[in-house]
Amino acid sequence: IGIIHQELNLIPQLTIAENIFLGREFVNRFGKIDWKQMYAEADKLLAKLNLRFNSQKLVGDLSIGDQQMVEIAKVLSFESKVIIMEEPTDALTDTETESLFRVIRELKSQGRGIVYISHRMKEIFEICDDVTVFRDGQFIAEREVASLDEDRLIEMMVGRKLEDQYPHLDKAPGAVRLKVDNLCGPGVENVTFTLRQGEILGVAGLMGAGRTELMKVLYGALPRSSGSVTLDGHEVVTRSPQDGLANGIVYISEDRKRDGLVLGMSVKENMSLTALRYFSRVGGSLKHKDEQQAVSDFIRLFNVKTPSMEQAIGLLSGGNQQKVAIARGLMTRPKVLILDEPTRGVDVGAKKEIYQLINQFKADGLSIILVSSEMPEVLGMSDRIIVMHEGHLGGEFTREQATQEVLMAAAVGKLNRVNQE
Repeated sequence: IGIIHQELNLIPQLTIAENIFLGREFVNRFGKIDWKQMYAEADKLLAKLNLRFNSQKLVGDLSIGDQQMVEIAKVLSFESKVIIMEEPTDALTDTETESLFRVIRELKSQGRGIVYISHRMKEIFEICDDVTVFRDGQFIAEREVASLDEDRLIEMMVGRKLEDQYPHLDKAPGAVRLKVDNLCGPGVENVTFTLRQGEILGVAGLMGAGRTELMKVLYGALPRSSGSVTLDGHEVVTRSPQDGLANGIVYISEDRKRDGLVLGMSVKENMSLTALRYFSRVGGSLKHKDEQQAVSDFIRLFNVKTPSMEQAIGLLSGGNQQKVAIARGLMTRPKVLILDEPTRGVDVGAKKEIYQLINQFKADGLSIILVSSEMPEVLGMSDRIIVMHEGHLGGEFTREQATQEVLMAAAVGKLNRVNQE
């Protein structure tokens, strides 16, 4: 039995081939590692997935999507009779997903069994024969996929009908809060946009287009080479994430495990980690009662399902981990909240709760940047949308102008920026 975990289980400092065959290295008759054979076998596995990079490349130099494909290649190397895939397409492009589905169909034709765990309805109906639904740790039902439609399956998953999947709050935004002019940095060239108070600005684009890089340059996690950022009329310089936080800019990473949470620490420690200054006395000691009260309030507000605030965050579900990550950002009392793939690896019920929280933040006047690979999510939740293409701004659209076709055209560079004047 082989398994592809939702959270990446790779060693960044090793090559792709070393990760794939870790503990199962090829050896020659002298007992030494046969690097030539190992790299050749790894390259064959990558070719099966239509991947064009060399297996001698370090895993740490790959994008999250490419790392996910390496995880898939690693499991294929075991030639298991049963393969469990947990959210395997979370970080994949449409092309990579099609390559994975082609391999799944090939494995199925060879008589292998696939357990495909996913919250993405489209994928379940495209690739699966049968579906089993679990909710809150309990078996709910098992059905043939052909006997279901999407609405019925969602109802089984969440225990209720989901009338409005993307509950957009129709409220006019206020004055301009954030102004970005000709921002440049690693993977970002001359990007200009504005963000208003109480506005949700969607950021779309293909994987590798520079969406995350733009947010990290804005926040201070990547160096800014030129351009300016103005917040509430005052120019700000963010040379580090600490500068971003100090200026009221919070970034919630797309990669919870690597950048967003400390998995060995508790829910309480993770939630209050960046806001400890609000609970500190002059001498530096913590006001623990104030910290516990604030964490308790956010657990209640965000409906975080945890036995206690002392529970290790790594033991929570993906949806509850994401709620804690967002709550930690809100604890710092930001002016601008950047959400990078906020619903990745989150079930449909938790997604709806996160969307409702986003609308609540918007109603309270918070300025929000929503970065997402899911077009319906960007279209459904945003007041205005910008599209990144190869590090540049490929388009900017009002909610009324934006359609999936328009955004995709801008994402591949076939549509010029729409004048909003």
